[in-house]
Amino acid sequence: MKTMTISSNKKARFEYEILDTYEAGILLKGSEVKSIRSNGISLVESHVRIIKSEVFLINAHIAPYAFEQITILDPRATRKLLLNKKEILKLERSVREKGLTVVPLKAYFKAGLVKVEIALGKGKKLHDKRQTMKERTLKREAQSHMKQRNR
Repeated sequence: MKTMTISSNKKARFEYEILDTYEAGILLKGSEVKSIRSNGISLVESHVRIIKSEVFLINAHIAPYAFEQITILDPRATRKLLLNKKEILKLERSVREKGLTVVPLKAYFKAGLVKVEIALGKGKKLHDKRQTMKERTLKREAQSHMKQRNR
C-alpha cells in the first residue's frame, strides 16, 4: 500500500530513544481531513496520553480548513487515537511499569485514511543527545567530502 507522509516530528527522534512503534488511526471531524490533505497538521509540540484505557493525541495542531464557513474547530483539540485493546494495554503497562513515554512520530495517509505513527520512547540523557549531534555532523561532513571528491 502506498503511504504519503504529511507531517513528522523530528524532535521526538532527537529527544527519545525509540523502542517500539505502532500505527494508530485518528478520530477526526469533517473539515479536519480536508485541512490535513492540504498539509495543515503539525506534530511538533504534541504528545500522547493514555486516559482510562483510551489513547489521546494532545496539542497536535490541525489548521482550520480555509473554505469552512459553518463551524470553526479548535486547532489544538485533544483527538482520540484508535488502537487495538491489546496494543493499548501494552502501551499502558510500559508507561506505568517501565517509565517510558508515548510520542507521535509522523502523520500520513494510508489507503485514503489518516494514520499517526506513535512510539514508545525512553528519554535521552544530555550525553546521548550530544552523541547523536556528533554522529549527524560526521555523516554530513562525509557526504560533503564525497560530493566534492566526485566533482
